[in-house]
Amino acid sequence: MSLTRHGAADPETCEEFGYGLGDPGGILVLRYRSADALAFGEGRQDFLHQLYWSPDGPLATTHGPAVRFVGAGEAFWARRATSHEVRAGDRQTVYRICLREVPPALGDLRSGPVPIDAEAARLVTVIARRGCDEAAALEARRRIMAGIGAPPAGTSVAGTDAAPGAGTGFALAVARALSHDPADPTGLDEWARRLRVSVKTLQRDFVREFGMPYTRWRTALRLRAARALLDSRPVSTVAHQVGYASASAFISAFAKEYGYTPGRHAGARPRGPDRPAGSAG
Repeated sequence: MSLTRHGAADPETCEEFGYGLGDPGGILVLRYRSADALAFGEGRQDFLHQLYWSPDGPLATTHGPAVRFVGAGEAFWARRATSHEVRAGDRQTVYRICLREVPPALGDLRSGPVPIDAEAARLVTVIARRGCDEAAALEARRRIMAGIGAPPAGTSVAGTDAAPGAGTGFALAVARALSHDPADPTGLDEWARRLRVSVKTLQRDFVREFGMPYTRWRTALRLRAARALLDSRPVSTVAHQVGYASASAFISAFAKEYGYTPGRHAGARPRGPDRPAGSAG
């Protein structure tokens, strides 16, 4: 295991735990801790598949134009040779699991949120500790692989999970910025000014890229972020974190989109391992 310390913009610590490395059945776990927001810049790993999981709160992830928020009971999967970006909030611990084999349930999935059961998540934390026996760790790896499920059907939000469209790249630039801060109040006209294009051009690019205008896409993004944040935060807090001026406006938008209230959604969601009800993350 190695331990490195970085400046304020990087993780405070990055610990490495490897077992059976060199063999296709091996596993490498990197555990990151940070006092500030933790960002894994957009990159591509051509040799290893990667799985990101945090027990402390949601992860914001991107792959092409797809913007996703990974909540409790989920991890983010990125197949090798797939460009992706992952971002965590303040004071989160993030586990980055590197594999040479694809978990059985994932098939040809290139990237996206995937269910991870409580036992598999627990075992990730077990093997990311000093003194873990290699034989026990490799046995735990088999259970971790089995505990990663296929993405459930019908969970995507229109526009946030779209395949790359025919846009010029302007809408994608805005989408990436907003994926890091869904509450950003910047309007379409200001984004257009920053990109030095007309409002009409940027709006047209959103329709081409995501099949909907900017305001509709931003609403879908904010509500997708809310679905992850509701795992561990009160409705009123989430409303402000995703950009709504009032809880009532947020509840109305959420119910219109999904057909049920944020409170009902929070009560029905699975909790992460060892996270009590009402935990703030």
